[in-house]
Amino acid sequence: MGKEAKYIVRLSNEERVQLEDLVARGRVAKATRQRAQVLLRADQGQEGPGSVDEAIVDLVGVSLSTVHRVRQQFVEEGLEASLYRKPATNRQYRKLDGVQEAHLVALACSAPPTGRVCWTMQLLADKLVELEITESIGREAVRTTLKKTFFNPGARSNGCCRPSKTPILSARWKTSSKCTNGPTIRGAPSCVLTSKAGN
Repeated sequence: MGKEAKYIVRLSNEERVQLEDLVARGRVAKATRQRAQVLLRADQGQEGPGSVDEAIVDLVGVSLSTVHRVRQQFVEEGLEASLYRKPATNRQYRKLDGVQEAHLVALACSAPPTGRVCWTMQLLADKLVELEITESIGREAVRTTLKKTFFNPGARSNGCCRPSKTPILSARWKTSSKCTNGPTIRGAPSCVLTSKAGN
């Protein structure tokens, strides 16, 4: 037999009807349905079964810690908080939308300001604010936005296009048909690359 629950769930008739409706409905998130089932099974009110946590785990198919957490949230925060997850507080949303990103890429591909060899992240951020494309933006947000594209400030093509493929072998080199003397490594080719005659 399991230990006694620290947080006692007692549902009112309205809450019980609401939870039963939620469980019977077809289009509900799995986690929400399971939390509702946990509350219905854990109910120690007049109409509730008052099941122990281990039985709830077997019946609903959730972990023991989930049962404890749902009980605690119901007692401390109420029904809604125990059913639905809280939105993440540390989530970072995109600083620029698609149109603003297009302006940033176009700006990064344009000629740098006079007296500069290339754009820096800070210069791009300042220019975006100056052109009133965005109210404020930092150089790190500019960097992460440009990282999603093929932008490379040091490349010859300003990095707005995909880099061209490099040739597999230079014209100066060819495969020799001469084999190496001595033992070779198993699986390794026995031919070597040599320079063309006369070079």
